[in-house]
Amino acid sequence: MTIATSPADLLSVEQITALSGLEFMQGILEGRLPGPPIGALMGYQLHEVSEGRAVFRGTPEFQVTNPMGTVHGGWYGTLLDSAMACAVMTAVPKGSAYTTLEYKVNILKPIPLGTTVDCTGTIDHVGRSTGVAHGEIRGVEDGKLYATGSTTCIVMNVFGRKS
Repeated sequence: MTIATSPADLLSVEQITALSGLEFMQGILEGRLPGPPIGALMGYQLHEVSEGRAVFRGTPEFQVTNPMGTVHGGWYGTLLDSAMACAVMTAVPKGSAYTTLEYKVNILKPIPLGTTVDCTGTIDHVGRSTGVAHGEIRGVEDGKLYATGSTTCIVMNVFGRKS
């Protein structure tokens, strides 16, 4: 996967909206399009993508801990926001874009440092103006459920294109 290292590496809105959301996400996964730098910063990356579903894989390390030495709640939130919102993106037609309006996180147990997790986002509904999805963070090896989340995204028809 290719990660953007400067704003110049990112696609323009026109380039993004020339693709369906699924085409855009598949391009990132396949390394044909630049991935967002937030994943490199936070220690996770896009792992799988299909229509209505996005999976990010990550391993929290010391740099994402809070003052108590446990994984910061913001890491859970950022990972869940990425997976759930990108799941919504897979259902966005050409000419449109999305952004997160709100999300909720339920942390069920602490993720031990060095534990690789998958965060799966799955759509519940994507329409002309809103997308709703849910997500979960599970250990790859232990299968434990560490957190769940839900999101509402706004879907915006940027250039009036039809899918």
